[in-house]
Amino acid sequence: MRVFVTGASGFIGSAVVRELLGAEHEVLGLARSDASAEAIAAAGAEVLRGDLDDVESLRTGAEAADGVIHLAYIHDFSKIEENALVDERAIETFGSALAGSGRPLVIANGTLFLTPGRVATEDDEGDPTVAFKRRLNEKLLLSLADDGVRSASLRLPPTVHGEGDKGFVPMIIGIAREKGVSAYVGDGAARWPAVHRIDAARLFRLALEQAPAGTVLHAVGDEGVPVREIAETIGRGLDLPVTSVAPEDAVEHFGFLGAFLAADSPASSAKTRERFGWQPEQPGLIEDLEQGHYFRHALV
Repeated sequence: MRVFVTGASGFIGSAVVRELLGAEHEVLGLARSDASAEAIAAAGAEVLRGDLDDVESLRTGAEAADGVIHLAYIHDFSKIEENALVDERAIETFGSALAGSGRPLVIANGTLFLTPGRVATEDDEGDPTVAFKRRLNEKLLLSLADDGVRSASLRLPPTVHGEGDKGFVPMIIGIAREKGVSAYVGDGAARWPAVHRIDAARLFRLALEQAPAGTVLHAVGDEGVPVREIAETIGRGLDLPVTSVAPEDAVEHFGFLGAFLAADSPASSAKTRERFGWQPEQPGLIEDLEQGHYFRHALV
């Protein structure tokens, strides 16, 4: 299968490209910059220059492919509404290009804030006004099943971890270094689901190959790691004291991450595992942290 991948040079996307090529698929990767183009070509994939604002490049890529995996997203928290609209236009463009063909379109979404305080499942739809309105884009994606697109939403946990991670965990480690303490919010009982990027990449491939139209999948390895346990592991890794931050002081200490760290958002992947035979094989979040690479990279 020839697969068009957005975000192909990113932390998750590069793992997805390797997974697809390893399964003998061909990959056409969207590249916004020279550096991205070089990375995609070095991985053994073909390059298409363009970006998420260039709908013609998105249409060209989709029309030239047997399927699309849409991973790119603009993570600028100062422009949440604008970024959601860019993503909406991209999904609409892909849907138009693939309409009536039965070809797959797999997008990345998230589990954070899906069902606060209880374990979220693939059947939960969540509040469409929460999670930066990406839930609305998921609904749009799933509705494309009615237009002859084999659409699937693969929800990722807030932490997708592994070598080269530049997400929330490195940010938390950086804050611990700056503040001189490894902190958690309140009693630290809030749970964060997590998955290793290699396991997530394999599920993206399975979704592309197997998921029926209108499917929701959860790429969850750890159902819910208490944030206190994450803080304790970081404290050991940095040789720093571990302390609690009151909920009302969380934003002052952590910045925008304070609200996330206070959110109890566990998620299950039981139905995804049963339906697609997916089993995480890589280290869980705590084991990955204990390997030490997060703390070495934080020094750079």
